[in-house]
Amino acid sequence: MSTPPLNRTLLTTEPIATYAGYEDAQAAVDRLSDLHFPVEHSVIVGVDLRMVEQVLGRLTTLRAVGMGAGSGAWFGLLIGLFFAIFTPGSLSSVGVILAGLLWGAVAGALFGLVTHAMSGGRRDFVSKSALVAATYEVRVETGHAARARELLERGA
Repeated sequence: MSTPPLNRTLLTTEPIATYAGYEDAQAAVDRLSDLHFPVEHSVIVGVDLRMVEQVLGRLTTLRAVGMGAGSGAWFGLLIGLFFAIFTPGSLSSVGVILAGLLWGAVAGALFGLVTHAMSGGRRDFVSKSALVAATYEVRVETGHAARARELLERGA
């Protein structure tokens, strides 16, 4: 089964309901599915999208070094595990894994320190970003919209 391009799908649909949260819109489509509506004719569209960046805290030199060491340790562990596969003897395998972990942490800490120093304080905070919609529309292809509205109103 092929999926039509989303830009064409939006042109042939009409909104049947609007919800404040994505979970509510998802529940509406689930309700339609439970009522044996052909949900392949529906889409959930986020309306009025906004980029939200939540600031988690200040990025100090110590924190940059710590975050770099943590990332490097994970990478070093992965490399150590890879090399341990080809190392004869279980005791020497543990040593290879620990060495990879240690060297990864040290290299990551140095990398974190250098990149933080090179930033010159231009962005000395940690944040995470998300794309958030103000509302969510459940849209259905025009030929099925009346039936979907009826099912949602009856099942509400």
